[in-house]
Amino acid sequence: MDSGTMRAAVLSGHGQPLRIMDVAIPAPGPGQLLIRLEASGVCHTDVHIWRGSVVPAAAPSPFVLGHEGVGVVAAVGPGVTDWSVGERAGAAWLHDTCGSCAECRDGEESFCQTHRAHGFNVPGTFAEYVVADARFAARLPEGDASMLAPLMCAGLTAYGALQRAELARGETCAIFGCGGLGLYAVELAVRAGARVIAVDSDEAKLAVAAARGAHKTVLATPGLAGGWDADDRAHVCVNFAPTTATWDVMLAAICPRGRIIAAAMVSQPVGLDQEWLTASGVRITGTSVGTRAQMAELMAIHAREPLAGEITRISLDDVTDALSALDRGTAKGRFCVMF
Repeated sequence: MDSGTMRAAVLSGHGQPLRIMDVAIPAPGPGQLLIRLEASGVCHTDVHIWRGSVVPAAAPSPFVLGHEGVGVVAAVGPGVTDWSVGERAGAAWLHDTCGSCAECRDGEESFCQTHRAHGFNVPGTFAEYVVADARFAARLPEGDASMLAPLMCAGLTAYGALQRAELARGETCAIFGCGGLGLYAVELAVRAGARVIAVDSDEAKLAVAAARGAHKTVLATPGLAGGWDADDRAHVCVNFAPTTATWDVMLAAICPRGRIIAAAMVSQPVGLDQEWLTASGVRITGTSVGTRAQMAELMAIHAREPLAGEITRISLDDVTDALSALDRGTAKGRFCVMF
């Protein structure tokens, strides 16, 4: 690689192996940073984009996936006064938002309907360098880059989901799906003072959830909805599993006036009895990653006591294999590309 190019994993066809190739190192424009990446997490959303389940209106060029990048500021663009070369910075899902819609004005910028995302609307972090909007770049604490990178999306999504649920100390919180996101949610909910029940179909993942502090683990079985323990009725149920199979169990597990939070991307419909809603007062809503303010809070939490992570460190050449493992559901914890 010469000084003007960088290695990147480029999408050339949906479901096809990403092409590892040299592309030009981008230059930061006004208000932007150029980040030399130390690491990039691999997220299940990258799988959806790779497979073509979600397609941007206009593809970036080059189409580099990834949105969990951490590194060091290599250059600042015109007009940037609050960042300096050499500072650590993160590039998360949000590249920028419109700043003027009701969602942005209300501090709910992750729901901005015209936001742009790294690895989807603009080139992402499966590359040695990435351009980030200086306003949206995350300020990072000290620590291992491979532990920080997954927090840019997985950790933030878990934290944002619990914030969306308004989880309070002493409440019972049922976490459905104990992959990378769910395990972060388990740990964060425990730290928030909740009684945490972890639910998964994989006993090995439940063992990890228990080690992260879950007060009870429940193996997901076909008859679980009919056999949920009445003593475990939850104030909050959060779904991180990319399946409709958790829906009936959450309806059985939630207590009156409880909150159900959809955090996984599940496109298939589920059944809902509106009369049950009127009787139970249950609130059902979704969550979308998290805001800059929530990112700053999460970084402060991690700085005080680093969040645990089951990280498999890989090279850029292995990123397609990582996407395939996530697609098959055989990944253990989080993959992280190291540069």
